Amino acid sequence: MIEAERGLAPEASEAAAPPYAAAAPPSWETIAPPSWEAIAPPSWEAIAPPSPGELLVVVGPTASGKTELAIRLAERFGGEVVSADSVQLYREFDLGSGKPTSVERARAPHHLIDVADPLEAIDAQRFAELAEAAIGDIRRRGRVPIVCGGTFLWVKALLFGLSPAPPADPEVRARHRAIAEAEGRAALHARLAEVDPESAARLAPNDLVRVSRALEIYERSGRTQSAWHAEHGFRERRHAARLLAVQRDRAELDRRIEARVAGWLEQGWVDEVRSLMARGYGGARAMGSVGYREVRAHLEGGLPAAELAPAIVRSTRVFVRRQRTWLRDQPVAYVALAER
Repeated sequence: MIEAERGLAPEASEAAAPPYAAAAPPSWETIAPPSWEAIAPPSWEAIAPPSPGELLVVVGPTASGKTELAIRLAERFGGEVVSADSVQLYREFDLGSGKPTSVERARAPHHLIDVADPLEAIDAQRFAELAEAAIGDIRRRGRVPIVCGGTFLWVKALLFGLSPAPPADPEVRARHRAIAEAEGRAALHARLAEVDPESAARLAPNDLVRVSRALEIYERSGRTQSAWHAEHGFRERRHAARLLAVQRDRAELDRRIEARVAGWLEQGWVDEVRSLMARGYGGARAMGSVGYREVRAHLEGGLPAAELAPAIVRSTRVFVRRQRTWLRDQPVAYVALAER
C-alpha cells in the first residue's frame, strides 16, 4: 500500500531507491569552515550614525578601502578623520604610506598626518595620547571623530590602553639596531626566541621595531612582553567603539594591492626613498615598514629592480594575513563600498 501510494510498484521499491542511498557519505571532517566572504554585506550607507560618545573606528586590511569609507562617513555625519597609521604621521614618508591625497583631504579634515619628524620616535602609547587629544578637540567643536587605520596595535592602545611595561629607551634601541646591522635581523630575533619564545613566534624576524621592543622589555624589566600582555588583558575599553571594515574577497584585495604598488612606483616611490636616505633618514623607524624596507634594499643593491614590485606585493600580503588574524577576533561590522 505504501509503495502504491508513492506511485511505485511493490517489487520495485528497493530497486528505485535514489543512487545516493548506496554511496558512502563523506566524513563530517570534510565540512568546510564558513567564509565571511560568501556573505553579502550591507552597503556602507546602512551604517547608523554614532550614538553620543560612540567612536567610529574604520579598520581592515591594507588596500581594502579604509580611507574612502572614513571620508564618506565624515561627509555624511559631519566628521573628521583621525589617522591610526604608524607611517602616515611622519612627514616626507608620503607615497608608500598611502596618505590621503590633497583631494581626499579637501573632502574631510584629517588629523595625525605629517605631524612628526622622520627621526622622531612615536610609539603606540604616544599615538594614543595624540589621538585622545584630537578626538577631544573634534568633539568639543561639535564634530564626529572617525578613527581610521591599519596599525592595529595603535587602535588597541587607543581603545584599551597598553600594559604598564617599561617605556622605550633610545639607547637600548640604538644598541639593537647596531646588532641587527652587524649580525643581521635574524640574530636579534634569535636572542628574543631564547628569552621570550611566545613573542618571537608571533613576530617576523625582519620586524626590527617590534622585535627590538619585545627584547627591550625583557632586558629592562626581567619579564617577557607576553607576560606583561597576559597580565594587562586588554579587557577594559576606554571608548564605546564601533569597528567597521570594507569587505573584499582575497582575489579582489590581491588585485588592489598589485595595482597600488605599481601606481606608487610609477609616481616616484623609489625617488622618494632615495631622497630620504640622502638626507639621513635611512634609519628612520618608518623606513622599516612594509614597502619602504624593500625600496631601501633595492637602493642599497640587495634587490634587483625587476624583483622590487613582486617583493613589495609579497610583504604586503604577509602583512594582510596578520591583519586578518587580528580582525577575526574583533567585533567588526563589514560593509560593501562601491567605487564612485
